[in-house]
Amino acid sequence: MFPLQKLERYLAPGTDTAWFHIFEPGLGALQRAEALFRSGQGHPIDYVSSAVRMEHAPPPALPEVCFIGRSNVGKSSLIRALFSLSPEVEVRVSKTPGHTKKMNFFKVGKYFTLVDMPGYGYRAPQDFVEMVEAYLQERRNLKRTFLLVDGVVGLQKTDHIAVEMLEEFGIPYVMVLTKIDRAARGLLLKNVLGIQEFVKENTQGCFPQLFLVSSVEFSGVHLLRCFVAHVTGNLAAVETS
Repeated sequence: MFPLQKLERYLAPGTDTAWFHIFEPGLGALQRAEALFRSGQGHPIDYVSSAVRMEHAPPPALPEVCFIGRSNVGKSSLIRALFSLSPEVEVRVSKTPGHTKKMNFFKVGKYFTLVDMPGYGYRAPQDFVEMVEAYLQERRNLKRTFLLVDGVVGLQKTDHIAVEMLEEFGIPYVMVLTKIDRAARGLLLKNVLGIQEFVKENTQGCFPQLFLVSSVEFSGVHLLRCFVAHVTGNLAAVETS
């Protein structure tokens, strides 16, 4: 449920871990968030449309979050894990990096929209910069951008470019470390602490707490659902445990 907090026992005494606990919802908030991600009568969760230009995007009627990251970071796999309570929602996951070439919009009832953005770096769409920069600058209903980073390899050069873009535009964002099931504990700790130090020293718009997830083992997925519900204004209150 809280993979970041599980790492605490392996840290040296005296290590500052306050940022591990900034968003630590209680059971009630987690349950309310789970209900949002479970489709039902009167609460459909649907793929809406894809777009390569802002004029093709659906109307900005609901609070929105978007997921961006390198082409092979596991972005579509994570979105499929988030929607696993509604298996009828089709999120295409390809074995070939760079499969997502368009902005894909998913509507979660009357509550919010989730956007799967094209991957950057390897095999990025030719017009990636034009597409993504326009979206980030013009989408007024965008509440939070989720920047996915490979938990095995850590921050790469292309990730630094993405951070610079988000900082330049003044976009609030949060870093999500993916594929934590593939990383040995020592390596994961090294990457977590290194990225946390980078966030502390070099960013202003990044949420201080990192989110760790595995789309295979579903570690951290429940917490991430709750954070999405929170930033889109769909939890009246988030009580902490």
